[in-house]
Amino acid sequence: MSHITELHSRIANALNRIGTGLEALDQGADAKAADGAEVEALRTQLEEERTTNAQLEERVRTIKETQDTTVERLTVEVERLTEQLASQEDTVARLARANAELRSNNSELRQAISDGVAEPHLVNKAMMAELEALRVAHGADRAEVDAVLGELHAMIDAAEGKESEDA
Repeated sequence: MSHITELHSRIANALNRIGTGLEALDQGADAKAADGAEVEALRTQLEEERTTNAQLEERVRTIKETQDTTVERLTVEVERLTEQLASQEDTVARLARANAELRSNNSELRQAISDGVAEPHLVNKAMMAELEALRVAHGADRAEVDAVLGELHAMIDAAEGKESEDA
């Protein structure tokens, strides 16, 4: 009988251990279920972050393209304005030289007239200087008209560019 009691005790202990193990398994299953829900929530957040990241990358790409286009357009504009400025500086320099020559010739002509000497080569020289001054003045006027036309073309191109962006 003591043997039965001992077996009974051993069976009770085994049943207790089995019960404890089952409780642990139940808690583990609950933990696994909770972990599964947490993992699913984390996966959802990860996917949302990936979507947000993709959207941000697209925005950055769009901004970079816009910036590159703007820089390219501004570079072309700067080159155009630099060429225009160089042309105008050249015209101004030519006009200054022609005016200096005209003043010099006029001074020599006045001196010759006051001396009572009429020198035809001075009259020819003065006329040539005056013609050159007129040509340079005409060139300056043409450069100014070209500058105005260039600005108008740039404004038209910009307006057309905005219309195509809006469409």
